[in-house]
Amino acid sequence: MKQACPVTITGGRLVTPSGIADGALRLEGGRIEALGPDVKAQEGDEVIEARGLLVAPGLVDLGVFAVDKPAFHFGGITRAALMPDQSPPLDLPSRVGYIAKSGKPDLWVHPLAAATRGLEGSELAEIALMKEAGARGIATGRRWIADSGVMLSLLQYAAMLDLVVVSHAEDEGLAGGAAATAGEIATRLGLPAAPAEAEALAIARDLALAEMAGARLHIRQVTTARGFDLVREAKGRGLGVTCGISPAHFMLSDLATADFRTFTRLSPPLRSEADRAAARAAIGEGVVDVIASSHDPRGPEDKRLPFADAAPGMAGAETLLAMTLNLVRDGVIRIERAFELLAANPARLLGAPAGVLKRGSEADIALIDPDAPWVIDRRKMEATADNTPFDRQGAQGRVRMLLKGGVRVGGAKP
Repeated sequence: MKQACPVTITGGRLVTPSGIADGALRLEGGRIEALGPDVKAQEGDEVIEARGLLVAPGLVDLGVFAVDKPAFHFGGITRAALMPDQSPPLDLPSRVGYIAKSGKPDLWVHPLAAATRGLEGSELAEIALMKEAGARGIATGRRWIADSGVMLSLLQYAAMLDLVVVSHAEDEGLAGGAAATAGEIATRLGLPAAPAEAEALAIARDLALAEMAGARLHIRQVTTARGFDLVREAKGRGLGVTCGISPAHFMLSDLATADFRTFTRLSPPLRSEADRAAARAAIGEGVVDVIASSHDPRGPEDKRLPFADAAPGMAGAETLLAMTLNLVRDGVIRIERAFELLAANPARLLGAPAGVLKRGSEADIALIDPDAPWVIDRRKMEATADNTPFDRQGAQGRVRMLLKGGVRVGGAKP
């Protein structure tokens, strides 16, 4: 799928790293050829009128558990980094290479290689060969690597290969089979719970090892006040650490689990209201680098179970943009910062030439109506499963058109 002719998008508001600017965007050969107030359509161009819309880079979703193309296109996602927790896991070069070729041309999937064989946390996988096969990073998967020696070796190899390590931060010795965060809500509901400190302990250990190895560490989800404090302090010391969060953890607290609805059974589990407030503050301060959907569609066989027995996970791709725009409306961040979190930073971590509106970048473009109202309805979702914790919640912000490499691929239905 190649761009048949140049495209000029006119009348919109360009979302650039320096702010919002009126102007036009010209796409040619699958890349951004020019942008700015003086850009005009040339003879033979297809002209797209974007009056009243934001013209933004396509979203880069860092850390999804399934490739769900209709849901990604609905949500404005043009690239997705796939976690290694597949069946079988992405622990061999052949499997990584297959995933690296999948999805194209209208969606680019960037595989994250399994850090250890079978994701069991004991023996390193063939990291260098998987990089050659197309891996854009290394991930520990849904589990924390408890063996500090294995984790240090992983970080040292990753540093030599200039690959980011994406870690899951929960000390399994404490978290175990917990379904909730220890506290008043879990006690009232009688749910197996783990202390929030399970996250901080895992982060502290991984930060110490990353500093020893001189490696780039991305903590996929930080969700507690103490966790944000540790990342903040590490950044202050110049460590190459970044962290992410999903909308569920800055929009919801453990109060949302009070009716035992398994769509709120997540990993990490929902935290206290104080931790939720700390998450929003950390996003506003710049401690958080990435907002990702953690897209993990789960069917009835996984969710129609008692809360503690249900599989964790949420279908998050379709609501990622709208939930992040809530932060803009609440004054937590500016609109350009939202797209830094959703596109520029994840693209940079993956080494992908996307995520920013600038000349020469991939022509992955989303035309967005930031004020368009809609109601999230799990019965009408594009995802392969409907396990959203935001069901029946009002939202604002929809992708009206999505282009991948300058070619239209999707957007929200009216």
